[in-house]
Amino acid sequence: MKIKKIFSLLLTMLLLCTVVLTGCSGQGNQQTENNNTSADAQSSEEADTEDLLAQIQERGEIVVAMEGTWAPWTYHNESDELVGYDVEVAQLIAEKLGVEARFVEGEWDGLLAGLDDGRYDIMVNGVGITPERQEKYDFSTPYAFNRTAVIVNGDYDEIQTMEDLNGKRTANTISSTYATQAESYGAEVTGVDDLNQTIELLLSGRIDATLNAEVTFFDYVNAHPEADIKIATYSDEVEQVAIPVRKGEENASLLAAINEALAELTESGQLSELSEKYFGTDISQEF
Repeated sequence: MKIKKIFSLLLTMLLLCTVVLTGCSGQGNQQTENNNTSADAQSSEEADTEDLLAQIQERGEIVVAMEGTWAPWTYHNESDELVGYDVEVAQLIAEKLGVEARFVEGEWDGLLAGLDDGRYDIMVNGVGITPERQEKYDFSTPYAFNRTAVIVNGDYDEIQTMEDLNGKRTANTISSTYATQAESYGAEVTGVDDLNQTIELLLSGRIDATLNAEVTFFDYVNAHPEADIKIATYSDEVEQVAIPVRKGEENASLLAAINEALAELTESGQLSELSEKYFGTDISQEF
C-alpha cells in the first residue's frame, strides 16, 4: 500500500516537472522567435532608411539612365559604343564618388518612370529644370545651358517668332521641355521617340517645325550636311540642364556629392573641355 502511494507520488511529480519544463522551453522558444523578428524588422528598417549615397558606394556602382539616341549628349558611335557629353559627365561624377557608372538606356518617359521607381539612381540626359519637375525632383546645380531653336525645312518661312508656333504642327518626345514649350505657344505636338524620327517627320512635311537645343541642330547638320533644314528663330529663355534626384532625406547626401563633383569639374576646366569636344562651344557656362 505504501509502495503504491510512493509510486503515485513520484508519477505526479514527474508529470509536474514535464509541464513546467515544457512551459519554460516554449517561453524560451517564443522569446527567441520574438527577438529574431524584432532584429529582422530593425534590419529592414535600417535598409529602408540608409541614404542612397551609402548604398551606391557599398555596391560600387551608380546606375545612370539615359536615352543613347540624342547626339551629342548621349549616343552610339560607329563602333556602337555609348558616348557623348552626358556619358563622360556621368563617368567623371562616378569617379568622384569612388564608384563605376552603369548606364541603362531607354525612352525618355520610361527613364523618368524608372527614376521614380528607384530602378535608376540618377538620370543624366540633358534634363532641363522646369517648375513642374522641381515639384517632383531635387536638381543638381546646372552643368549645361541651352538655347532652344525652332527648326524648320529650308524653304519654310511661316515661322519668324516663337508666337508664330500658334496652330503649327511640331514634334518632340512627350513630357520634354521642348514639347511643353511648343504647347505653351499654341503648337499641336506629336509625340516621337527620338531626334531622328523627328527630323524624318519634318523632312516629309508631316510637321511644320520642331524645337530642340541649338547645339543639337548643329551636330545633326554636321553629321547630315544634305539635310535641308534651318533655324527659324530662338526662344528668349535659356534652359538650365541639371541632374534630377528623387526627393527625400535619404537622397540628400547623394545630391550634395554630385554638386561637389560638378563644382570640382567646373573649377578644373574639365566640363569646358568636354563641352568643346562634343559641341564645339562651351555650354557649361551660362550665356
